[in-house]
Amino acid sequence: MTAARPNPPGPRAPRWPLARLRALQTFGLGLAALTLGGLALLQGVGASGLALGTGSAPQFTVLLAGRDIVYCYYHQPCKDQDNPVGALEPPNTDTLMLVKVDGSRVRVLNIPRDTNVGPFDPGQRPSIQKINGRYGSGGPEALTRAVETVVGERVDSHVVVRTDYVERVIDALGGLDVTVPEGGIEWVDNAAGVNFKLDAGPHHLEGREAVLYLRVRKGFGDDYGRIDHQKQALAQLAARLRSPRGLAALPTILGGIGNGVDTNADPELLTALRPYLSNLKLSFATLPTDTIPGSFNLAVNREALNTLWGDRPAMASPTPDVKVSVMDATGAGLGSAVRSALNTLGYRQVEVRTVPESRETSQVFTGQDVSAANALADLLGLPRLQGERFPVEAGEVGILLGVDAREHLAALFPYARLSAPSPVPAAPPATPGTPPPTETP
Repeated sequence: MTAARPNPPGPRAPRWPLARLRALQTFGLGLAALTLGGLALLQGVGASGLALGTGSAPQFTVLLAGRDIVYCYYHQPCKDQDNPVGALEPPNTDTLMLVKVDGSRVRVLNIPRDTNVGPFDPGQRPSIQKINGRYGSGGPEALTRAVETVVGERVDSHVVVRTDYVERVIDALGGLDVTVPEGGIEWVDNAAGVNFKLDAGPHHLEGREAVLYLRVRKGFGDDYGRIDHQKQALAQLAARLRSPRGLAALPTILGGIGNGVDTNADPELLTALRPYLSNLKLSFATLPTDTIPGSFNLAVNREALNTLWGDRPAMASPTPDVKVSVMDATGAGLGSAVRSALNTLGYRQVEVRTVPESRETSQVFTGQDVSAANALADLLGLPRLQGERFPVEAGEVGILLGVDAREHLAALFPYARLSAPSPVPAAPPATPGTPPPTETP
């Protein structure tokens, strides 16, 4: 038995007759949230309360999902993924993100694929109660209703993307810079034509390799680890939307509608978001869950969800008592400037570790110390990422300073008596792994 679906106000907007998707489990969803997500402003449709008055900030919630591949024979994908006649089983959506937009404030909630929809029923098979199966059994509308049950609030629209679209968008934004963990990663699937291997260290990936990197779990522990490194990539790609290159990529982004994107949102209203792109304030979180005894399904932890996703998160203590771990990947010694500034502001436990230069976006990350992380993110003007597998302990918040901090936090260089380095050049082509990080005293 499942819980009753929330009763959202007003009728749901009709689904647009856009092309259905061919199937590969995909990432790229949060990026779509910050771009195509803007299409979810259903101006004047029904009684959803989303009508946008002149001069008002856009406000909406959009579900983004990636559909996995459909097989007609063992290890053989169906030739027609839009109409997979003879499929062995319905497609799943193993990548789910709920995005809430309020002007320039954008919050992204990752939903684990094993999340149970409503109360767990021991009389039913656990697999049919998981949220990742709702798309296959009832399409995007059924999936949207399931997400509403899980989070307890209305979802205004949906966006489903396929891999080739995500590849095009990542390429248009200049690729993806990543740091592969120690031991490297490897994904070999002969049936799917995948032979993907990366050594430990920094890499610059173009679209196809970037999508493979963001789908792989081996090397990142589990599904939670994959979700966490997806957040880091999303923060990087979203930051590029503020740049001239990001604006130049908008035709590619919009070109996906009907050609890699299935949505019920209005494409004419993307312009409502454009004035806010330069001041995006991003936060990422993972739906908090507890394991359901006797199954691999996950039950939503409502109390924790309210803290991570609620409109009024708990305020940070006026006296900072959290431990702050700074990873300085600026190549310019900016970590010492951040430590000095934080010490002045009352943060007494600040440690700095110097690591090789990284083009990953500067960010504040945490496990459960969300209030303290929010305060630091606001202070430094950085995106805040919450996850289950970030390398921080309870009572600790991490800060990654990438080479973008040279410009973003340039005002701290004189404060630390450092000379500002030269501007960061354009992203280099793909490079092999580099030596492991070194620490400074």
